[in-house]
Amino acid sequence: MSPKNNADTSRIAKIMKALSNENRLNLFLEIARKQRTEFEHDGCMISDIMALFDLSAPTISHHLKELSNAGLISTERQGRFVVARINESTVAEVEGMLATLHGA
Repeated sequence: MSPKNNADTSRIAKIMKALSNENRLNLFLEIARKQRTEFEHDGCMISDIMALFDLSAPTISHHLKELSNAGLISTERQGRFVVARINESTVAEVEGMLATLHGA
């Protein structure tokens, strides 16, 4: 395995590890769903989805940080609110890696 492939698999492993937590996966999927609605292309306001989860604000904050550290989302403070956006290039990278398995 070449060093580039090692770096790629290390990055993908970090992403998969972040998504291996059920709460983080659900949070990521909800951000993606909200972001893809016709009214919210600019991201998802975290305050809008907090009520959907039976988690404390610090726990959601922790999960957002883990998703961000894995490169899956970016967050931005807009006044009193935090907006999360899916990192489409990371999603495409994972999709590409998984697509190579289909042809293997």
